[in-house]
Amino acid sequence: MDTGKLTNQNVKQAFEAWQSGDSKTFLSFFTDNPTMTDDGSPRNFQSYVKEACGKEVFLTIDSVENDGKNITGNFKAGPWGTFPVFFNFHQNAKGKFERLDIGQAK
Repeated sequence: MDTGKLTNQNVKQAFEAWQSGDSKTFLSFFTDNPTMTDDGSPRNFQSYVKEACGKEVFLTIDSVENDGKNITGNFKAGPWGTFPVFFNFHQNAKGKFERLDIGQAK
């Protein structure tokens, strides 16, 4: 997949780690205790990464917004099927992500 649309370098590297199933590298871009929402509901970040990284992947990158921190694309979500999804990364002043919001794109 062409990740050239990803303009935020930390997002790009985290995204590439996610796509390849490298949860250790993916987690290295986050603070020690990041928060997460899934379709607006709180979710355990560590559990989600453990369950989904390497198993659920983006098939396309359809849009990139918010200085490269919001990605929308077609997503293969294991037994739940394939559908449009967003990943919104919230980056702190030190460049680490402190929150990840995911969900079905409208």
